[in-house]
Amino acid sequence: MTLADPDTVTAGMSGAAAAHSASQGGARVRDLRLDFFRGIAMFIILFAHTPGNFFTSWIPARWGFSDATEIFVFCSGMASAIAFGSTFDRAGFALGTARVAYRVWQVYWAHVGLFVATVALVVFLTDLEITGRNYWGQLNLWPLFVESERWTNQDIWLSFVTLRYVPNYFDILPMYMVVLIMMPVIMALSRVNLWLVAAFIALTWLMGQRALTETLGLPHWNFLAEPWVKDNGSQREWFFNPFGWQLIFFTGFAFMRGWLPKPPVNTTLIALALFLVLANIPLSNIGVREFGFDWAREWRIGNRAWITKSDFGILRYVHFLALAYICWVAAGDKGARLLATGAGLWARIWQRLLSIILKVGQQSLAVFIVSMFTARFSGFAMDVLGRDVWTVVAVNLAGMGVLVLTAYSAGWFKSQPWRTRKAGA
Repeated sequence: MTLADPDTVTAGMSGAAAAHSASQGGARVRDLRLDFFRGIAMFIILFAHTPGNFFTSWIPARWGFSDATEIFVFCSGMASAIAFGSTFDRAGFALGTARVAYRVWQVYWAHVGLFVATVALVVFLTDLEITGRNYWGQLNLWPLFVESERWTNQDIWLSFVTLRYVPNYFDILPMYMVVLIMMPVIMALSRVNLWLVAAFIALTWLMGQRALTETLGLPHWNFLAEPWVKDNGSQREWFFNPFGWQLIFFTGFAFMRGWLPKPPVNTTLIALALFLVLANIPLSNIGVREFGFDWAREWRIGNRAWITKSDFGILRYVHFLALAYICWVAAGDKGARLLATGAGLWARIWQRLLSIILKVGQQSLAVFIVSMFTARFSGFAMDVLGRDVWTVVAVNLAGMGVLVLTAYSAGWFKSQPWRTRKAGA
């Protein structure tokens, strides 16, 4: 994964690299590694959210503490440094903040649209009565369909659009919005001193750690996910605590801004990173499930605060940075090793695959929205067709095809071809 310089050299590039460069509109483009790993994350997220998908038993999250969510958030921080950080530099603080606000507005309506579309889908699939499953119940959407005495559907919808009701499965985009809102604060602090930026990020992360704040008797920073807290005692909070997850977002942001230097490539760091990644395997889901390490299960239960996904435990951060460093080194300078050389069949196939992955990574918001919707339908398809190996593979490939089509369609619309097409063509 790219950790600093957003520039790539376009001279002499061909195939996927040239297509990537052209799609970014000029000689100054994002590092190939940014969109490559974000594209990979999009496919993993699709697999992970498809119910009853045996692919999820072997995704990277099962081998360590961190997973595709870290890739998505870290790379989003890097991309934000390119897209929004440069706006602050070029147009000033006010217009930079305005651009961030516009992006938050876009993400907000993407969140609302995803929820409405998914609710309509699961209601439709449930009403078909083909499988006998309650698909809206699977998403824990009981408040919408089983009204309490005090809370009507109107109340629930009002709570949803004001982000006071954040259902399970629909919690990553609200987190992303809050982190984006923090960006002008980060940029303002950076103009004073970068140590203030580090202190703000660290303090915010610490206040987002439930175990720590409860030990010190301090308030735990997070948002309640249900508005009926006074009615039934619900204390459910946002699953993705933005005050915890901002740490990984702004780490990517800081590397791309150059506030953090690129780590050196040397044997010592490579060996340390490999040790951290490999040592994590016995403590992972694979270690417990496949190797039967009962002690690891007990360790995970006893040390849940260090690996919590909700508050973004510190060991997830350490594991991700080690894995990111290995991938960054393996991909080569600006992703040079990702580019296949030669004119053989396998080189051409890889170039084509690479161009597809890059396109998916470039259009990550649109792809993410569609993937969450597609995952629910894919689960229904498996319920109907069965879950033998070839059926599951076929359904996953079809879902991947939907994401690729979405990426190319979104890219086509963003290019606004109607502006450049000759009149009468």
